[in-house]
Amino acid sequence: MKFHRRKASALAVAVTAALVLTACGGGSDEGGKSGGGSKETSVTFLPKNLGNPYFDTSAKGGKAAAAKFGGKFAQVGPEKASPDSQVPFINTAAQQGVDALVVSANDPKAIGDALNEARDAGTKVVTFDSDTEPSYRDLFINQASAEGIAKVQVEMIAKQIGDKGDIAILSAAANATNQNAWIKSMEADLKANHPDIKLVDTVYGNDDDQTSFDKTSALLQKYPNLKGIVSPTTVGIAAAARYVSDSNFKGKVKVTGLGTPNQMRKYVENGTVDEFALWNPEDLGYLAAYAAKALVDGDIKGDEGDTFTAGKLGEFTVEKDATVLLGDPFKFNKDNIGDFDF
Repeated sequence: MKFHRRKASALAVAVTAALVLTACGGGSDEGGKSGGGSKETSVTFLPKNLGNPYFDTSAKGGKAAAAKFGGKFAQVGPEKASPDSQVPFINTAAQQGVDALVVSANDPKAIGDALNEARDAGTKVVTFDSDTEPSYRDLFINQASAEGIAKVQVEMIAKQIGDKGDIAILSAAANATNQNAWIKSMEADLKANHPDIKLVDTVYGNDDDQTSFDKTSALLQKYPNLKGIVSPTTVGIAAAARYVSDSNFKGKVKVTGLGTPNQMRKYVENGTVDEFALWNPEDLGYLAAYAAKALVDGDIKGDEGDTFTAGKLGEFTVEKDATVLLGDPFKFNKDNIGDFDF
């Protein structure tokens, strides 16, 4: 699992999910030609919603992978993230005979019937970033384990507030599979290892900038003794940081969670945010595209122990519940954020 810095050609860092309508073809398979013949593999990415910087970056990785293995890449998606907003795009992809659909699910169940219909029509289904129920897909590309993602966020906020005080969580949608798994693990970690930190509330910004901004304002008005906000979503952390940066809470309330370097840079540089974390969403998209191709070519079935090569990222093994793990989160702060560009 490699993470590529702007200033280094191949720096290995265990990190790593938005997608722009585009297509590409040509190129050779960096990781070795799979056994699927000469037919171009068509891979369509379906993010939670369009216009999200996180998914913009993962789309870049998916497009790059398709170019390397000589496939066709496209991205489609709803403007707003809601439980069933992805269903029409799934249906259309199946009707068009797309070889593989790579989906970040807005809801673990709402799109299940549509995905199974697509699979019955011959489309391989890979989820990434946010999973569905396992029965609705062939493979899940997970950025990191839920426990690992939760642990790094708890570690950061605990360090920043002196392991004591009230905190709140600003999540995405209330039914987002990944968010809920991370929050559950964070709650358990706080209870077991940080008895002096009190989680007073969890609110939902629905991965919408203005909603997340307003939720931040409401939290700070409702809990005047709040010491920190943890936002495990790139939209939420940026909105929370923007609010705190321009308020009297700057320097008093710590903001951390999961974000991209480019959107968080100014808040780190102006002292609003000490540290945040993320994997490389470009690598996540790249890995998901290669996994989709391996399924289409019959190189893997999604069984535990299956292995495949994902181009420049190297070899990966399918784990329990047809899951492939990219790696652990990476922490960004003022000492290293200038080295990254995504």
